[in-house]
Formats: sequence, structure tokens, C-alpha cells
Amino acid sequence: MPSLTLRWSALLPALLSLTLSLGAAGCAQIPSSAESGCSSSAAPCLDGQALVELDTERGTIRVLLRGEEAPLTAGNFLDLVQRGVYDGTVFHRVVRDPAPFVVQGGDPASKDPSVPPERYGTGSFIDPDTAQPRLIPLEVSLEGEEQPRYGEIVAGADQARQLRLTHERGAVAMARSQDPNSASAQFYVALQPLPELDGRYAVFGEVVEGMDVVDAIQQGDRITATRVIEAPAPAAD
Repeated sequence: MPSLTLRWSALLPALLSLTLSLGAAGCAQIPSSAESGCSSSAAPCLDGQALVELDTERGTIRVLLRGEEAPLTAGNFLDLVQRGVYDGTVFHRVVRDPAPFVVQGGDPASKDPSVPPERYGTGSFIDPDTAQPRLIPLEVSLEGEEQPRYGEIVAGADQARQLRLTHERGAVAMARSQDPNSASAQFYVALQPLPELDGRYAVFGEVVEGMDVVDAIQQGDRITATRVIEAPAPAAD
């Protein structure tokens, strides 16, 4: 269906390339993939899988976080759930026309009543330890490679076929600006398979219960509460 591919290609910059106010931190260059993973990130990594729930005004969504394939991205999301960062945030972008695309939310700024709705989608998680936005690099895992790749868009057809996590219906992935290394807190759920996003945005989990809730979400609906259902025990010191 060439026309569908062309249509989504035209929509991508407007829909998922967020206009974030990141300042200098958003322009920082990731030195290399080897230096950009769990060992150097301020975000904790997830060793294994975890299960979280998002209560929304339409019902509850249960998300499986895939730490084996996306340890940094899944760990960052789990940490934000544990901190209550998503509680009260808004689904600020819901795109179903001309065809199902994404439901996007998680901007910490959207829970602040002083922030006007037109600014939803411009915020990041501000780390209280540094008072700076906590940004994570693009994380992509390929079959046959022991470690994920960081800060590197995977666009070749051969490599795309080796991706361990792809944009199937219900996939949960990180939104970001045009900088591949600018993801922070905002995420989206794919409403149908979106192969044009594979290798360009970091998938880190999937909806395992409540996809009917995702289908019912309207722009402006809120996440009312989040909780961790299952997670690996912290490593002993």
C-alpha cells in the first residue's frame, strides 16, 4: 500500500517529533553506543521484565516492560511510574484519522494546571537530584547482538528485520524530538502496526490488557494513577 506509507512519512515530523524545550541538554552528543547504555545513564536499567498498570479515565491499561531487549528505556519508564511522575498527566495527542496511529501522553508538565494545553507535549522529567531534564538515548536491540545499540537509528531493511521489538498494535514506545537522544518521559501506544517507526523510536513494552481502553482514550483524558504490579527484586549491595 504505497499511498499509506507516503502518508505516514509525511505525518511523522508533526506527530512524533516533539518540539521540546530541552536547552543545551537536548543537544548533547552521545559519544558512542558503548558509552551510552546502562553504565553511564542517570536512569536505572531494568533487568528482566516488569508489569505496570496505568489507571485512566477510561479504564485500566496493563503494560509489560521488556527489560531484556530495552533495559535502559524500560528501566526509565519503571522508575517514573515508581516516582508517580505519570499520575495526573494528560494524553495530549490522539491520532486516529485518516487511519489509527498513536495515543501519546506522559508529559510531566501536563499535570500542572498553570500550563496551557497548547504547551502539552513540550515537557521532560526534571531529575530532582540535578534539577535538569533526564534524557535517555535511542535504544534498539537486534537479534544476534548481545547489547542494545544506543543513539543510532536503524533504518536498513536487513537490520530492520533483525529488530527484537517492533511497532505492533499495542507496542509502547518513547516519543522524542528530532534528536534521537532526547527521550525523557513522554510515550505512545501504537494503534496498529507501524513499521515506518521501527528502528527510529525505542519500543520498550506492550499493552497486555486494556487495549480496548487505549482504543477509547480521547485527547485530553488523564492518567489518574499508576502502580507496579510485578518487578524484579533490586540487586543486593
